[in-house]
Amino acid sequence: MRPLAIRAAGLFDGQKYLAGPVLVLSENGSVIDVDCSGVLPPEHADLLDLGDLTLLPGLVDAHTHLSWEPRGNPEHLLSEDSERLLARARLHADQALSAGITTLRDLGSRGFDLLSLREDYRRGRAVGPELLVSGPPITPSNGHGWFLGGVADSLDQVIAAVAERARRGVDWVKVMATGGFTTQGSDPARPSYDLETMAALVRSAHAHGLPVTAHAHATSGIAALVEAGVDGIEHCTFYTSRGAVLDSALVEAMADQGIRAGITLARPQGAPEPWIQEILDCVVPHAGELMKAGVRVALCTDAGINPARPHDVLPADLVYAADRGLTGLQVLRAATSVAAEVCGVGHCKGRIAPGYDADLIAVSGNPLHDIRAILGVRAVVRAGQRVR
Repeated sequence: MRPLAIRAAGLFDGQKYLAGPVLVLSENGSVIDVDCSGVLPPEHADLLDLGDLTLLPGLVDAHTHLSWEPRGNPEHLLSEDSERLLARARLHADQALSAGITTLRDLGSRGFDLLSLREDYRRGRAVGPELLVSGPPITPSNGHGWFLGGVADSLDQVIAAVAERARRGVDWVKVMATGGFTTQGSDPARPSYDLETMAALVRSAHAHGLPVTAHAHATSGIAALVEAGVDGIEHCTFYTSRGAVLDSALVEAMADQGIRAGITLARPQGAPEPWIQEILDCVVPHAGELMKAGVRVALCTDAGINPARPHDVLPADLVYAADRGLTGLQVLRAATSVAAEVCGVGHCKGRIAPGYDADLIAVSGNPLHDIRAILGVRAVVRAGQRVR
């Protein structure tokens, strides 16, 4: 494959903006040079001249559910055949890639079907985003997401579930540490496992070389996760009997321990009940407080869980976060370089710099000045190949 030279008017490299003209040179799927001096592209390279567009790293969605149909019933996944599930996941991955999302962390599918799609992309048998896959979340009987096939109740069953995920080759272990709002009979205010079981799960996963991220709404569940030493917390709502109330001591402990947060930007739909609206109103301000405290925060989507969560929703969600008070720089970092760190791939994703994967997108204007620019992705490059 010939090197690819990409010329543009400016560049956000995942951390800061560089004024152009810029020339990014990639070879064998990696960025090998970034130049802002106006140098001409090398003659041996193919040229992609993007004119007055701005380059950014490909977006990273740190929490998605590729096999879920947003307008369907997730419990139907329990009995769905693998061929249909994978076909839908592939369509959703294409949808995300077209929107500029070049890395996806899937944190809950039925069984381990998505591992085959991940390998298709990694081995070049198909073009798609980089996939990081957890398989079915570990959850108790009738717990949140039980229909995905990851039920484990006793400590021994939990340890066995971790071992199975290691054997299957997942990228992350996902556990439902509290109930959720969308599974009937599940209580988001209550922890799903006791501290002994959660700590054993984390020790077992780490012994297998696997990181752990945990779905958690209740503050009591978050506290147990901090004590158990998880690597990440999803949603991180700090839900209590008084609503969503940030616990500053827990936030400080998360920062001190390097626990990352995947904050899912659940924009309101319709007319939610007042107590739900109150929780939703806290999501973006709490994300800002976590960032201020030093917690590494990815802004992500939970794509697939309902009609408002299609698999290309991340750009619109980022605009929503900026409209709710975060700066353009905070938003862009939380969907590129920091999101890559949260997913454990910060060494190769989320930046435009030598040695990083050549996953890039192009938009009109400067998204640091107007974040709405990311709603109109004009070009997508994945591993050094133009896919849009």
